[in-house]
Amino acid sequence: MSERKTMRALRQESWDGPSDLRLVEVDVPSPGGGEVLVRVGAAGVNFADVMQSRGVYDGGPAAPYLAGFEAAGEVVEVGDGVRGVGVGDLVVGAGSGAFAEFVVMPAAGVAPVPEGWRAEQALGLVLNWGTALAALRALGRLRSGETVLVQAAAGGVGQAAVKIAKYYGAEVIGTASEQKHDVVMAAGADRVLEYGEVEGVRGVDLVLESVGGDAFRRSLAAARRVTGRVVVFGAAGGEAAISNWELVFKHQVQVMGLHIGSMAQEAPEVYAEVMRELETLRDAGVYLPGEPAVYDLSEGPTVLSELAAGRTVGKLALRP
Repeated sequence: MSERKTMRALRQESWDGPSDLRLVEVDVPSPGGGEVLVRVGAAGVNFADVMQSRGVYDGGPAAPYLAGFEAAGEVVEVGDGVRGVGVGDLVVGAGSGAFAEFVVMPAAGVAPVPEGWRAEQALGLVLNWGTALAALRALGRLRSGETVLVQAAAGGVGQAAVKIAKYYGAEVIGTASEQKHDVVMAAGADRVLEYGEVEGVRGVDLVLESVGGDAFRRSLAAARRVTGRVVVFGAAGGEAAISNWELVFKHQVQVMGLHIGSMAQEAPEVYAEVMRELETLRDAGVYLPGEPAVYDLSEGPTVLSELAAGRTVGKLALRP
């Protein structure tokens, strides 16, 4: 049990974006039934944090709120009914208010930090690698020899998706801004394109779409007619819509939405299989310890602003 009564945390004061994050001192939370209290070793920064700061993340918190939702660290207290997780365990998972020294997480959603890994090295296990694997395999039904288009391939999910897809025998096309092409190639992509160059791509078996906006329609057009799959798990570039008329007469493709948190809640057996497959990828040397760029908690507003502007590469983390 934590002996601390208060803690440092980043609080989003309004929906005016990351610039309105403030470092504050608040009470240490207590775990309820089925929950664990984690002393945060490192907190992951995700584009969803930017969306929440602007009030455009569906189901997101109303401002003011403690920001962040991904963290890794040591369990210091468990709530009633918790099984399989104990005090002293190192875990990674999601919980509201992760940009802080302590955070409460649902026990059912945490995963153990691999033995010998530091907290920051395990960030992305659930959100980045879990999302990438679920998009490629559980929903995308990837088979060896198929072609995969990974939008925003230089990001945390994107790089994981490139590595996983190559491991399973796919030809991988990634998209990224020009200054990030070498990062995507280093992850194993066969080709890297500027976002606009996807306009000429056709016949892709599986598209991982997280950009949104105009890129969403280019993703639909790139997918193979009838058998092509498009898995949508982000909307960084804004909302996009497709009509039933277009699905019948213009884009005869299979479109699926993915939110890893919803998968864990609504289809726990599918989520569990994804987590088991991640262990296999770790044993095979595909999923290696991550090395995110780590910043002090106080730098959170700047880090999120850089992420929002597209000036970051790979995984980002805050250390309280």
